[in-house]
Amino acid sequence: MNEVAIAQPPQRNLVSRLWNDKETRSVIIQVIAFAAIFAFFFAMVRNAIINLEAIGKDLSLGFLWQPASYDISQSLIDYNSRDTHFRAMIVGILNTLLVAVCGIILSTIVGFLLGVFRLSKNFLINRLAYVYIEYVRNVPVLLHILLVHGLIVHSLPLPKNAVNVSDTAFLTNRGFFMPKPSMEPLFWGVIILFMLGIAFTFWFRKYAKQVQDATGKHYPVFWICLGAIVGVPLLAFLVLGMPLTWDIPELSGFNFKGGMVIRPEFIALWLALSLYTAAFIGEIVRAGITAVNWGQSEASYALGLSRSRTLSLVVIPQAMRIIVPPLTSQYLNITKNSSLAIAIGYMDIVATIGGISLNQTGREMECMTIVLLLYLTFSLLISAFMNWYNKRIKLVER
Repeated sequence: MNEVAIAQPPQRNLVSRLWNDKETRSVIIQVIAFAAIFAFFFAMVRNAIINLEAIGKDLSLGFLWQPASYDISQSLIDYNSRDTHFRAMIVGILNTLLVAVCGIILSTIVGFLLGVFRLSKNFLINRLAYVYIEYVRNVPVLLHILLVHGLIVHSLPLPKNAVNVSDTAFLTNRGFFMPKPSMEPLFWGVIILFMLGIAFTFWFRKYAKQVQDATGKHYPVFWICLGAIVGVPLLAFLVLGMPLTWDIPELSGFNFKGGMVIRPEFIALWLALSLYTAAFIGEIVRAGITAVNWGQSEASYALGLSRSRTLSLVVIPQAMRIIVPPLTSQYLNITKNSSLAIAIGYMDIVATIGGISLNQTGREMECMTIVLLLYLTFSLLISAFMNWYNKRIKLVER
């Protein structure tokens, strides 16, 4: 018999073998996507540099150390018009963080209350919360900011007719003037005790939970922690002879001098952003609570727990696992929406380095890049913290 030659299949080349492997193909696609994104941004930067050179400009951050030559109405650090653009930028950053942190705190408190009120069996409370949420969510946030600012500026009295609070604090349409504290050396002892009280609170809460899980004994955690944080430092403050001096504001001419002041621009922006975001948080809280099985509440009622204790000990801890992820988005929104502050003259990042400094120096590329990077940094930090907290409260499977 003649041997019949059997045709051998052609050998696949290396590229084909790599592409047909699922894991290798995934890596190749990611590398190509990353290279395309990098090439895109490289082309954008190169194009910007070429265009700047065409009009006689270069990229430089040297302008940050030139005199700013403009005033800022509210600053958490010492600042005057002779300071640099860099210091003006720091003032803008601190003002932005102040609004963001205060807004997150107030919006969270009001939002949780609205979420609970929306589930109340009291018809009046339920309907009022519903109307508030629906009204606020369907009106642009900028209109809320302008409305609150207009109400504050036009409804509060002039400095000469200020609302007097015990001759130490004064409320006017130019701000809320209050005494400014000045620390004496002994006051550091009070601060140290306050910090120790916070550390004790974290330890004691964990210890009380361990004791309750092991023996069922319940400590009054709230009152003990309140005494550690507030009571002990307050007692030390009195024992040390109240080591604080106060600078009281006084009316001088057409305005108050001395003390410290909270400007109406900050108050308006803080209240508007907080109350606006609270409406969204309220719906998130309501959704989280209703997602918890009703049997959990029935079981706690059967054990003799009241409605408020059931809500705080059984429902809310389980609902938090549903509430936290969308809550992160609202915290990001309130931080980014603070950029609307320029509409009412509040000097945040956009108004300082992204506004006046940009116009004075003509460094639009550098200024806007700084603003974008700062907001990106704030957003990433908030996301990182909330992701950590979300992992901390998640269910641990056995």
